[in-house]
Amino acid sequence: MSSDPTGSDFTLTSAQFHILLTLAEGQRHGYGIMQEVERRTGGAVELGPGTLYRSLRQLLDRGLIVEVEADPGASQPRRPYALTSEGRSKAAEEARRLRSLVRWAEDAMVLEGGQP
Repeated sequence: MSSDPTGSDFTLTSAQFHILLTLAEGQRHGYGIMQEVERRTGGAVELGPGTLYRSLRQLLDRGLIVEVEADPGASQPRRPYALTSEGRSKAAEEARRLRSLVRWAEDAMVLEGGQP
């Protein structure tokens, strides 16, 4: 079985999906991604540095995000990341998959107790 480097043959992890969603709103560096995910989820999701940078590496390797030029005038040079068109497509695909799953869960709740 061959691996597709564009990333179309895998399901995103929760951390990867959160990263793509954050970058869909604009470029951010790693710490900024961590802060935005925590803010957007009301603290329910906290990306630790290991998870964040492992996920960023995987997304970079699959071409779903890219590193962009850091601001040369910044007092602390940080690597900003940006979403690629492939990353945007993958995030949309994942959103559709999750929407379908939620619909299924909602339907199952209606049918609680095994009643059709």
